[in-house]
Amino acid sequence: MDTDLKISVKGLNFFYDNFHALKNISLDLQASNVTALIGPSGCGKSTFLRCLNRMNDLIPKSRVEGKVLLDNQDIYDPSVNVATLRSRVGMVFQKPNPFPKTIFENVAYGLRVNGIKDKISIENRVTESLKQAALWDEVKDRIYDSALGLSGGQQQRLCIARALAVKPEVILMDEPASALDPIATQKIEELIYQLKKMYTIIIVTHNMQQASRVSDITAFFYMGKLIEKDKTDILFTKPKLKQTEDYITGRFG
Repeated sequence: MDTDLKISVKGLNFFYDNFHALKNISLDLQASNVTALIGPSGCGKSTFLRCLNRMNDLIPKSRVEGKVLLDNQDIYDPSVNVATLRSRVGMVFQKPNPFPKTIFENVAYGLRVNGIKDKISIENRVTESLKQAALWDEVKDRIYDSALGLSGGQQQRLCIARALAVKPEVILMDEPASALDPIATQKIEELIYQLKKMYTIIIVTHNMQQASRVSDITAFFYMGKLIEKDKTDILFTKPKLKQTEDYITGRFG
């Protein structure tokens, strides 16, 4: 397995106005790995995730201290183009959010935004992305129908295909299966397992079983702090800290 460092977070603090949401987080994220972020609601998991592609920039009165290095470059450096950053670090949200366009145009959207005009290139990339997202066989005969006609699970895989189309290096997933039924959830989990061969994936999940199934590394957050991080099988069977053990065994959270 390639364990090269992809993202290195050093001394990250994040504030919503006066609220100190993330407290001195340092965390290394390896390439071609799935890292799961777990912890109770409101502990800072999603805030941390959104710091990795500067989605929090959109929140008024928010500020960041510390460094987030992507391939050794600080993404908060003033010289960084945020649009380029977000094409390198894609995001899939909790609730599927397809555009009210055709299935084809949903996947082609990022390519067009990035200035790709060649029709054949776009068609090839759309097909490839839908195949990568394990959706092609289900939609190939209705690719010019509205994406809003897809089931919830299909819509979420479409959003993954949309993220993949611009060839990101990292995929952030914020509870990507929490709105889905068990069968659709299983498909998303199988997909994550396939995608990690090509991408670095960071997933926020409330579901401890899901974290143990899909991730190589698990990081436990509590009240804005990173409490413990380890290989997933070790964290779930032999956590070093009692606080981690109490959360995993359901004593709180």
